[in-house]
Amino acid sequence: MMTSLINLAQCPCSGGGGSGPGTGLLILAGFAVLWWLSRLVWNRWISKGTAHMVRYGMVVIVAILLAASAAIIYPKLAGSPATAPEQPRQAETALPTAVANPSGLPRLVDLGAGKCIPCKMMAPILEELKKEYAGRLGVEFIDVWVNPDAGKPYGIKLIPTQIFFDPRGKEQFRHEGFISKEDILAKWKELGFDLDATPKP
Repeated sequence: MMTSLINLAQCPCSGGGGSGPGTGLLILAGFAVLWWLSRLVWNRWISKGTAHMVRYGMVVIVAILLAASAAIIYPKLAGSPATAPEQPRQAETALPTAVANPSGLPRLVDLGAGKCIPCKMMAPILEELKKEYAGRLGVEFIDVWVNPDAGKPYGIKLIPTQIFFDPRGKEQFRHEGFISKEDILAKWKELGFDLDATPKP
């Protein structure tokens, strides 16, 4: 449940487009305003008229609400795939296939931004990984809002995105959205890198 709430707050701001975290609130506010206006019209004019006028007014109000709903929902459905992928998810494309990695260590690159909510939640996790796995895992954070050019070669669609590289610099996996420290370590182990099996310095 917590993961779902976190992913609803994620910020698709890194070039893929999409709706920000306030879109749902704007839709709810729009419906609230429409409801208030319909009640105002009903109380001031329609409810005081004849039975025929009441029926006509109800039809008009329902038609307005349906039209407003369609105007809000249809563009979202038209721009989305028929079945939405689960969040958090692995990106469909994996770019780049390899990057320079002079350290010779497996490397985790997190692309995010300082003001993105799930990116902020990732920050302490990245710091812990840097300290606890120094000499065994390279951890890098790229702020794509401060330095958008640095994020372009990775072909990300939304932030935060974490990319797992092997010691040769070849991409093994990428993840979009918040991911816990436990899940990061589990994914490294699944990829064949048991970081905890190496004695700590």
